[in-house]
Amino acid sequence: MRFIVDSNVGGLAKRLRMAGFDALFFKDIDDSRLVRIALDEDRVLLTKDTEIMKRRVVRSNRLKAIHIESDDVKSQLHQVLTGLNLAAEVSPFSRCMECNEPLTPREKADIEGLVPPYVFQTQTDYMQCPGCQRVYWRGTHWERMNIELEELFRGI
Repeated sequence: MRFIVDSNVGGLAKRLRMAGFDALFFKDIDDSRLVRIALDEDRVLLTKDTEIMKRRVVRSNRLKAIHIESDDVKSQLHQVLTGLNLAAEVSPFSRCMECNEPLTPREKADIEGLVPPYVFQTQTDYMQCPGCQRVYWRGTHWERMNIELEELFRGI
């Protein structure tokens, strides 16, 4: 499933990406343009904006939109995943958290010089974004995010 996330729930975009979902996010975008992109690219619109939810295109179900209820990003992610029954589609850490591109596995030799020396010495598995070139590995940040996802899925 593909999403477009309104700026009023921007943190949700990163959490969706962390769970492996294609989630577009634009910091400053006009509501009409946001709706147009969602329609053109067949994306589910996620928003806290009640005015967007009142639009004819949403009320007629031409555009799938979800009104996000909570201010807590973990609760937001839970709402989306349970509301759309997406638990089986989760593919953690398969998308770039920054630019949303699918990550590509990389050989350790190809990463030398792109990560800190300690990381290169202690890690063996790497993923890289073909868009922004950011490199990912299973360090302590990965462990924290993985625990967060596991806690979330216990409730689903």
